[in-house]
Amino acid sequence: MSDYDNTNRGSIWGNDKKETEKHPDFTGSLNVEGVEYWVSAWKRKADASPKSPALSFSVKPKEEQAPRQQGGSNNARGGDPNDSIPFAPVAGIA
Repeated sequence: MSDYDNTNRGSIWGNDKKETEKHPDFTGSLNVEGVEYWVSAWKRKADASPKSPALSFSVKPKEEQAPRQQGGSNNARGGDPNDSIPFAPVAGIA
């Protein structure tokens, strides 16, 4: 067990897996009153200062949204692998 108390603390890091503008610029985690959260943040302006960018945040409880697992998972959405496919099949392909 750690001797350090992370209650009411958090951290974000540059998102090295960003592929589109919709992906967050930063990701991390946060603890508020003992509850763990995932944090995503986007720069409000593309040309923002790297030392002090203005950010927009999205915060979700860790229990609600599990992080994506590295490899071994065929389910990129992180939900039930038996869920219905979220797109229509291509015509002519069975």
